[in-house]
Amino acid sequence: MKQKKKKSGVKYKVSAGDRMISVVTYVIYSIFAFVCAYPFYYIFINTISSNDLSQRGKVLFWPMELHFNNYQQVMQIPALFSALKISVGRTVIGTALTVVIAAFLGFMFTRETLWKRKLWYRMVAATMYFNAGIIPWFITMRNLHLTNNFWGYILPMAVQPFYIILCKTFVESVPKELQDAAEIDGAGTLRVFFSIIVPVIKPILATVAIFAAVAQWNAFQDTLLLVTDNKLYTLQFTLYQYINQASSLKALVNSTTSSASMAASLAHAQTATSIRMTVTIVVVTPIILVYPFFQRFFTKGIMIGAVKG
Repeated sequence: MKQKKKKSGVKYKVSAGDRMISVVTYVIYSIFAFVCAYPFYYIFINTISSNDLSQRGKVLFWPMELHFNNYQQVMQIPALFSALKISVGRTVIGTALTVVIAAFLGFMFTRETLWKRKLWYRMVAATMYFNAGIIPWFITMRNLHLTNNFWGYILPMAVQPFYIILCKTFVESVPKELQDAAEIDGAGTLRVFFSIIVPVIKPILATVAIFAAVAQWNAFQDTLLLVTDNKLYTLQFTLYQYINQASSLKALVNSTTSSASMAASLAHAQTATSIRMTVTIVVVTPIILVYPFFQRFFTKGIMIGAVKG
């Protein structure tokens, strides 16, 4: 049986086969969305449920014996706030520097007046495929005095070839006449970049900012290799330590509970599982909240920046 529908003044037929394909598509994508979202939901409901039931794997689809003591007790760990400051600092500064460098180099690689621009561009692109390895990298960082140094988080990640290529491709889609008109009026390279290019390429800048911020926030290997000063530990590295030392951390968190609230907290005493899950939520939530602010730029930026034409 066929149906007729009207949309924008145009009549078209929807067959039973088309409807079946739509239903199957919705079902498949609903299942895919559930598979993606459920792990975060599962972790969250376990952090606000009875720790004993959570430890035994009884909490699966909804909270049981609701409470928020896990968050109150985890927030009492001093190292968490120190690590939060470092993570926020490296994410903000590192993202800003990465975006500026990617945008400027992407713009410069489109300038025919740049001396040997094809050579420099190929050299930058080659670093996507070849690297010296961890040991030479560590020796270089040590020789540059970037061990136990906050800038060891920022400078090695400042120049990212993939982001530069995205920005270059996006800039190439901007009408050349805009730059020519500005240069005729006497604008220099920096003036053209900041006054003409930057306002036009905001979508790709937002896209690069998302990628760079997530990379900075989630990084922990550089802390593992470069940092021994616990004042420079990041939130992700702290999470890494907590996951590997959850049993000892359990005793630490339980010992920080005041004697006045000890009796009330016995029913919700911290376990290794509750520690892991609570700290995971604390670490992941801030970066998840960033996405809604950049979502409207993301699709446009990545599509135009990745495909020329």
